[in-house]
Amino acid sequence: MTTPYPNYISPDGFAKLRAEYDHLLGVERPRIVEVVSWAAGNGDRSENGDYLYGRKRMREIDGQLKRLSKKMKDAKVVDPRQQPDKSKVFFGATVTIADEDDNHRTVTIMGNDEADVDAGRIGWGSPIARALRGAAVGDLRRVMLPGGEKEYEVIELRYPA
Repeated sequence: MTTPYPNYISPDGFAKLRAEYDHLLGVERPRIVEVVSWAAGNGDRSENGDYLYGRKRMREIDGQLKRLSKKMKDAKVVDPRQQPDKSKVFFGATVTIADEDDNHRTVTIMGNDEADVDAGRIGWGSPIARALRGAAVGDLRRVMLPGGEKEYEVIELRYPA
């Protein structure tokens, strides 16, 4: 499924994907291949737990390697510190918004693969991030959320130094 926007990711986020890929390919998979080879040499494979589990784990690792490879291939690495227009909300911005009840919330707009709502990082493709794109301090933006429509005002905007 293709998205209508690039798969932006920060340099740190890309490095984490790369590290996970390298670990799976260079450490996990060779270890499982060794176990499967050893288990295959033990005779009857139909009742050999090490062999069966190892083959299953190897398929899981191969699937994860394929997903990570596709994510890295499709990724567009963007360094938020290099944002040319820091007066508007774009990728990498940390934005404080206030709703109609003056409840403040601070979010950082990151790549979808880096999103962690508990840590205040929302994905570039999320409804709030899409609504905030291009906004400046003082702008009002409407967002359709599962609980209904909400209006937010951009209170503060900053980028990493």
